[in-house]
Amino acid sequence: MQKEGGEKIGFRGFNFGCSVPVTTTTNITTPQFTIGTTSLINGAPSEITSKSSTGRKENRSSFRLPGMEVSSAAQPWLDSQWRDMEWTEEQRTNLMKTVSSYRPSCGEVTRAQILLLGPVGAGKSSFISSVQSVFNGRVTNRAMVGSFPSSFTKKLQPFNIHGQKGEDPTGVVLCDIMGLSDGEMTGLTLHDVLSVIKGHVSEGHKFSPSQPVTCETVGYVRRPSLQDQIHCVVFVVDASKVMSYPKSLSTTFQQLREHISDLGVHQVALLTHVDKVCPETGKDVTSVYKSNIIREVMNKAGALLGMSTSYIVPVKNYSSELNLDVNTDVLLLHAVDHILQYADLYFQDNTTQDTELTKFKM
Repeated sequence: MQKEGGEKIGFRGFNFGCSVPVTTTTNITTPQFTIGTTSLINGAPSEITSKSSTGRKENRSSFRLPGMEVSSAAQPWLDSQWRDMEWTEEQRTNLMKTVSSYRPSCGEVTRAQILLLGPVGAGKSSFISSVQSVFNGRVTNRAMVGSFPSSFTKKLQPFNIHGQKGEDPTGVVLCDIMGLSDGEMTGLTLHDVLSVIKGHVSEGHKFSPSQPVTCETVGYVRRPSLQDQIHCVVFVVDASKVMSYPKSLSTTFQQLREHISDLGVHQVALLTHVDKVCPETGKDVTSVYKSNIIREVMNKAGALLGMSTSYIVPVKNYSSELNLDVNTDVLLLHAVDHILQYADLYFQDNTTQDTELTKFKM
């Protein structure tokens, strides 16, 4: 592997067997993908009394967040949303049309490939299944979802989001991948992640830290096209574990972000399990942007990722539910729309570069 600028990077002393010489020494440390397993919620629920916009007192249950300092003057609930969001059937319909009709702005690409990346159990597979459920009209688990301490997903699995019955598939592909887990020998490596983003890894490849992706790997794509590459990376973090993730995970995220940014790929983030840190949101998802608790957790997630909160959107995945909910659908579809805006920035950047290169050749 060779870093932009000509600096060669060795990887664990492996000789990849490629024609390009690879050094086995480096000053760059391959990050250990480590995550904590303890839950953020260690306290008991407490009753919070607040006034609604009509002046009526409401009792809303909330949780004390260990390690999080919230100003005593801060209200746990706001009368208005801190982000504008419409919670209507019409909005769900409009968002479904936007996503189902989406096509990349770059002519040589037929679908946007989105890579979901995050710790084990953060909700990557659940998000994919939840989004597909919206278009299926019922709750389904298309992406296999597990509840094990190690990653349930072992392979690179692209899921083309299908439109409603009778419609063509959308131009959106959500790629599931092995989670970042508690130890390098059971999780992804930086090298493998970057190989996926560059388009060298074929669908169905099974990851193994003892066998990193090389140009001799079965199915290795030597000259990936723009279609083979990842067009946007989505980091997925569990809101209920933001305060208990180890500091090393923040280093891992920031190393990943630095290398991914060098490839010109935009990144956003999903904050999952918001209903676990704010039970009121679990009962009524329209409360998500009125909750100061979720706002504070989002700030902490931004610090963890080294990312502005404007790139982060909260979601509530379907888990135990059997029926769809309009408001949950709106939140999920809004997240997909948010992701696609940044995928399109990637296409715009590459189209501009191709145009400039063509002019130069002329």
